[in-house]
Amino acid sequence: MFENVENIVLKYDELMRRISEPDAASDSSRYMALMKEQASLFPVVEAYKAYKDNERNIEESLQLIDEESDPEMKELARAELAEAKDRQPALIQSLRLLLLPKDENDDRNVIMEIRAGAGGEEAALFASDLYRMYTHFIESRGWSVELMEYEDTGIGGMKNVSFMVKGAGAYSVLKYESGVHRVQRVPETESGGRIHTSTATVAVMPEAEEVDVAIDEKDIRIDVMRASGNGGQCVNTTDSAVRLTHYPTGIVIYSQTEKSQLQNKAKAFALLRSKLYDLELQKKQDAESAQRRSQIGTGDRSEKIRTYNFPQGRVTDHRIHLTLYRIDDIMNGDLQEIIDSLTEADRAKKLADNQESV
Repeated sequence: MFENVENIVLKYDELMRRISEPDAASDSSRYMALMKEQASLFPVVEAYKAYKDNERNIEESLQLIDEESDPEMKELARAELAEAKDRQPALIQSLRLLLLPKDENDDRNVIMEIRAGAGGEEAALFASDLYRMYTHFIESRGWSVELMEYEDTGIGGMKNVSFMVKGAGAYSVLKYESGVHRVQRVPETESGGRIHTSTATVAVMPEAEEVDVAIDEKDIRIDVMRASGNGGQCVNTTDSAVRLTHYPTGIVIYSQTEKSQLQNKAKAFALLRSKLYDLELQKKQDAESAQRRSQIGTGDRSEKIRTYNFPQGRVTDHRIHLTLYRIDDIMNGDLQEIIDSLTEADRAKKLADNQESV
């Protein structure tokens, strides 16, 4: 491990030298690439520096204990030695975590898709609640939400909704949300007070660039039509809605959130690219079944990941056996504790698997 870290430190020093050269900023794209690479290595360099400083403290304390004749100084050195030795395992663990392979998509924006599952109108209302929960969480982080596609029920529910999340590291934070979410509560229309169970499926896809996915025009059918639904007075006056049909996969995208046909077309293609890119990721992960098993949550759409039980006021994430009794806060977007716990569990699992393979 330490050989890898020292190579990273050497690379970091070389990048710093190149960045500080007088003509480095003359090529802005090259300069930004150097800065980005340097920033990615900085956490490892700082963690290694902290480890080396602590190692030096251990050596100096041992030397003082061996050479010092003053009893008080010896006792002080022993206390410092004990503290430094206590710190060492955590510093090594921090380095190991930083050296774990990173998901190449972690820095990307994401497209999220929520679909009502079993439960009829109650499932559609739950899908709408999830959309509200995620938008509150996303906005609390200073990120932005851009609605791409939706189909409502007209009475507050959503059959499905797709939206773009723009923010640094959005995929790294939201990727654990893919799967089946289950709600247990008494619907407002239930006169007998019986608890109903409904589901909604959440998909989290990294935003795909045009270079990531090649779409053959022959494989696409584009239909334009008048938008429908609740959209104000202008919604039905022009042929602004766009429907894309991708023949090879059968994927159909319908976009009507903008008044401009061009904007709706751009959103539809962005969503299609991300869906196709996500399909490729799923194929790759299926081929690497061992790697999928080593992750907390595989992104499998059929995996039941979380239950929201309103009568008991609890939310349970089944992957890490975490239960929190503050459902109102969570439904209002306070997801940070859940996401932090999932991230930590995923890192710990990968670290354990990585150590077993060494």
